[in-house]
Amino acid sequence: MDFNMKKLASDAGIFFTRAVQFTEEKFGQAEKTELDAHFENLLARADSTKNWTEKILRQTEVLLQPNPSARVEEFLYEKLDRKVPSRVTNGELLAQYMAEAASELGPTTPYGKTLRTVAEAEKRLGAAERDFIHTASISFLTPLRNFLEGDWKTISKERRLLQNRRLDLDACKARLKKAKAAEAKATLWNDEVDKAEQELRVAQTEFDRQAEVTRLLLEGISSTHVNHLRCLHEFVKSQTTYYAQCYRHMLDLQKQLGSFPGTFVGTTEPASPPLSSTSPTTTAATMPVVPSVAGLAPPGEAALCLEEVAPPASGTRKARVLYDYEAADSSELALLADELITVYSLPGMDPDWLIGERGNKKGKVPVTYLELLS
Repeated sequence: MDFNMKKLASDAGIFFTRAVQFTEEKFGQAEKTELDAHFENLLARADSTKNWTEKILRQTEVLLQPNPSARVEEFLYEKLDRKVPSRVTNGELLAQYMAEAASELGPTTPYGKTLRTVAEAEKRLGAAERDFIHTASISFLTPLRNFLEGDWKTISKERRLLQNRRLDLDACKARLKKAKAAEAKATLWNDEVDKAEQELRVAQTEFDRQAEVTRLLLEGISSTHVNHLRCLHEFVKSQTTYYAQCYRHMLDLQKQLGSFPGTFVGTTEPASPPLSSTSPTTTAATMPVVPSVAGLAPPGEAALCLEEVAPPASGTRKARVLYDYEAADSSELALLADELITVYSLPGMDPDWLIGERGNKKGKVPVTYLELLS
């Protein structure tokens, strides 16, 4: 019992001494041992790494799970060491609604068929999103969390110990200075100075040892950067895979929707308003349309006869292909990303399509795959 009381009293005395030293330093009444420039740079880089890791981690969590309530719930499950419940992604939920709407509104109607087709695509998109979230969480978020909750806590603990050792060292320096001043006035025995010098040597040794431990941990931040770099590559890889899957799914969906006959049957309004000869702004912003072309009938009445289609005398434009496109049938022109083709519009064409020419080949091309050049 007496030992415990003495230890508590000793700890309280040390804490008080450190508090006094820290306060006097703040008011400029005591000298402070400064760390070397290299050590200060290591501290600054460690703090910067920690701060940016936290920001990147939090924003990545927002990217993967935009719902704040869901993020809080996942955080609580992790803290309770319980498995996070599986959630339906937004794409999967949309697919469910579309499928149910198709069943109720008529699965054999054009609208119902399209709903079912889009629902299947949305379901695949939702599954791809789920895989991306899972992969990104394991390969990117987990290592960042491990650094903040593991390595960084160790570094912070050793830095606090170093701070205490420095305060002890400076307090010993202050006591030795006072002892020497008192000795000069012949008010203290020589053994008081010897005691202060001994305490200073011990404090200096402990400070140097702790500084070396802390320095090694801070230099380990370079290894942390290397690890986070590898994880960043994994994150980009998973994100690239996800977007590639989305692109393929949507390309397949576009082809399926484009192959549906009479998608807009029953629509009484024209697909696009007629061009006004009194509006030069509208005319300039729209692909030029030739007055008439033999062999081309309004949509739904006759197929496009490519052999009889000729480019207009004026009004053709160059276009750069943005993505690869595989022709669905002989009336379409297959495209390769970054190639240049000549395009023009014809009367009665769907505004989402143009006629494209490359050498002696021609066919319909989707506008969304093109960048029209002036």
